Amino acid sequence: MVPQLARMLPSLLMPLLALAAAPTVQAEDMLVIAHRGASGERPEHTLAAYERAIDQGADYIEPDLVVTKDLVLVSRHENELSDTTDVAAREEFADLKRTKTIDGRQISGWFAEDFTLAELRSLRATERLPGLRPANARFDGLYPVPTFAEIVQLVRAKEAETGRTIGLYPELKHPTFLLQESGIDSVDLLVTALREADLDDADDAIFVQSFEVGPLRRLDQLIDVKLVQLAITGAGPADEPAYSYEDMMAPAGLAEIATYADAIGVDMRLLAGPDGSPTTLVADAKAAGLQVHAWTLRKENAFLPPSLRRSGGDGARGDVAGLVALLSAQGVDGVFTDDPGLVNAALSGAN
Repeated sequence: MVPQLARMLPSLLMPLLALAAAPTVQAEDMLVIAHRGASGERPEHTLAAYERAIDQGADYIEPDLVVTKDLVLVSRHENELSDTTDVAAREEFADLKRTKTIDGRQISGWFAEDFTLAELRSLRATERLPGLRPANARFDGLYPVPTFAEIVQLVRAKEAETGRTIGLYPELKHPTFLLQESGIDSVDLLVTALREADLDDADDAIFVQSFEVGPLRRLDQLIDVKLVQLAITGAGPADEPAYSYEDMMAPAGLAEIATYADAIGVDMRLLAGPDGSPTTLVADAKAAGLQVHAWTLRKENAFLPPSLRRSGGDGARGDVAGLVALLSAQGVDGVFTDDPGLVNAALSGAN
């Protein structure tokens, strides 16, 4: 099923496409954040996807972090595991299936916090979107779930190999739920991990992101790294139910975010109004002293507005460069992408 963002982009971004005729975009103008690694080419959140992204010149790789029963940070898009691993086919874990209410949604499946690291490491990653990315599904079963420590080790090895700095952009997934439901303090675990890796005052080498407010405020008091308030249309922070992200993206809300964060990471729909015209979000955020990072740029036609689609069906490659140009014209500072190689090619003017 095509995600809601893909269904909404056509109506919201069509009037903005005139901006795609902006001057040639320079590579240094926009950070390229590898969304779950090069997840357009390898199953997401695997060391193979991260290394592929680094080799394609990504400025940052983005691991989403969940926690095992024995308190190890590991990388999965969600704490529910069945979308991205073979857990549902593993009979030995059938009795670990649970139903939980997470951020107001009832979800049935297998959850990382119910597995020890040894149990979790016996699972193998699978492609989350096999219908759109059948080539990625060829890698199903090859890769284990990586720990955050292994991701840091990979980054350092690739920095030594390439001679360039490679940033980390971790996201804490559902930290309030984990603390309340399982007594797992993922904020504390991440702070400890960053300190042990000597990354707790790493300046531009680290961004830490969350959809929640309280965890970012705690991190701001504990470590000296850049923090990012995530926002999606039609919702609000799980730990601040009285707030909506739309309100938080207004000037007064942005000024408040700037007291604890350095950037906002925004759903691209927040860059356009109901009629598709550009909002003032980028200008308002920069006036508050915040960078703006937009998500998520994917190459497949299914995720692009009609004018940027090309022949070949939903899974075929559309006009990535057109969307890069549009985001650059908006003044966006960084873009999350499943396809860092294609975005870097667009930024450098290559075809």
